[in-house]
Amino acid sequence: MANDRKYLSAEEEAELLQPIDEYIDKIQKKIDALRVDGSDKVQALKTHIALMKEDKNYTKEERAAIIRKDQEALVKAKETEAANKDEVSRLIKEAEAYLAAHFNKDYYEKVAAGCEAQKEEENAEYAKIRGQLKAEHEHTLSGLTDRQEIKDEKYVYKNRLYDAQMVHESKLQEIKDRRHEAYVHKYHLIDLLRMSKFTFLQKKAQSFENYKYTFNTSQFLYKNGLYIVIIMIFIALCIITPMVKNTQLLTMSNILNILQQASPRIFLALGVAGLILLTGTDLSVGRMVGLGMVTATIIMHNGVNTGGVFGHIFDFTGIPAPARALLALVVCVILTTGFASIAGFFMARFKMHPFISTMANMLIIFGLVTYATKGVSFGAIDSAIPAMFIPRIGKFPTIILWAVVAVIVVWFIWNKTTFGKNLYAVGGNPEAAAVSGISVFAVTMGAFILAGILYGFGSWLECNRMIGSGSAAYGQGWDMDAIAACVVGGVSFTGGIGKISGVVTGVLIFTALTYSLTILGIDTNLQFIFEGIIILAAVTLDCLKYVKKK
Repeated sequence: MANDRKYLSAEEEAELLQPIDEYIDKIQKKIDALRVDGSDKVQALKTHIALMKEDKNYTKEERAAIIRKDQEALVKAKETEAANKDEVSRLIKEAEAYLAAHFNKDYYEKVAAGCEAQKEEENAEYAKIRGQLKAEHEHTLSGLTDRQEIKDEKYVYKNRLYDAQMVHESKLQEIKDRRHEAYVHKYHLIDLLRMSKFTFLQKKAQSFENYKYTFNTSQFLYKNGLYIVIIMIFIALCIITPMVKNTQLLTMSNILNILQQASPRIFLALGVAGLILLTGTDLSVGRMVGLGMVTATIIMHNGVNTGGVFGHIFDFTGIPAPARALLALVVCVILTTGFASIAGFFMARFKMHPFISTMANMLIIFGLVTYATKGVSFGAIDSAIPAMFIPRIGKFPTIILWAVVAVIVVWFIWNKTTFGKNLYAVGGNPEAAAVSGISVFAVTMGAFILAGILYGFGSWLECNRMIGSGSAAYGQGWDMDAIAACVVGGVSFTGGIGKISGVVTGVLIFTALTYSLTILGIDTNLQFIFEGIIILAAVTLDCLKYVKKK
């Protein structure tokens, strides 16, 4: 290392690394020699067999003969692989032990220390350059009197500062890259030794290093700033509540109550989230809940109903309770899916904005249910049904398990099925998706049908949770809650961006906030203000991310 430098040159780093590479290379050659007739041959034969099965240049008999020959060779190669396995494992263990003893101590720590010293030197040099630019700028300004010349000088000074900052950031990135490359070289060697079969701890170490390497403060705050603020609000509420109300907010009972209230809403938010992925929305969610609540209450009511539908009084008590509950669920799903499909058809077929089609749905459903039922509440349902379908096990409300199953199912649909991949593709760029052969109409209809099914389940569960009380007005405002939960959870209105975990997080945030403010005695109308501020902040951050991306 030169006397006037506190960091290593590229040649000095290479000299430190050379003995490590040479030692590992010797072991790697031994392993490669053992793998030639074992692991390497097994992989080559498997690939050749797979290709031969699809090769149409040979007759069926010729392919069968070649594959049979390959399979015989494969058996021998596997035997060789098994015979050499212990020796290969021993050599890998020896190499990894050497790396553990020497890589950090003899190479990486020195490179990292040099990078840190170079970073400090670069920061000092940048501060010096800024000082020189400022002095030159002030000196130039002192000799100017014309306003335009002063304005031009300030503009030039601003540009020079910007250029200096760009050069500084570029040098810092080079230093960061060098340290990162030094770190990952160890895993490059292990990759060759293990044929990419890393241990769990090795995978986690690489993931953590990659996270540190790619971490960006502004991007982190864009993505998580709102969550940080909300967590701080909850911490403040947990501190304030015992002082004001002489009761603890963060108790197991309250947590279970929040999860219980959130469970039906998770169904609704998952349904809306799929539509927002398509740059759509659904304003009829609340009225779907009202429709489902009325339907479920009428069917699951014990005895003659207190109200009628178009003047007809229903009585389903002749049907056993389990069958009534299932009938109510099926009818709820059919009705909500039917209305959702109508809105989806107008969006998919006529390119109508979902704001319009779902708003029309909202008005039709509310008008139809209110007119048919005269707006009356249908009372309670048979108490045996909730005890049967969402019982409490001790203090644990099993309605939470319904929500967990819904989250798993929708996550699977979004991430592991062709429909889910098409959903993201159409949401991100419908024109490109159509050109690639994806049916935009089918995907759009599928998203609305899935949403309708989820609305049906959600409203049925809410009816069970509330033990009835179905009316046309029930669910008012739930559409905004569901949409807000999706937006806060990171589902972007720009389309094609969103995760199930974000949707669930959004629902839990709003449910917990409402529950906490209610315990604290905050007026319901003031709670709307909090909700509005959070939505505004979430959408603003989403827009900023989109603008920066563009």
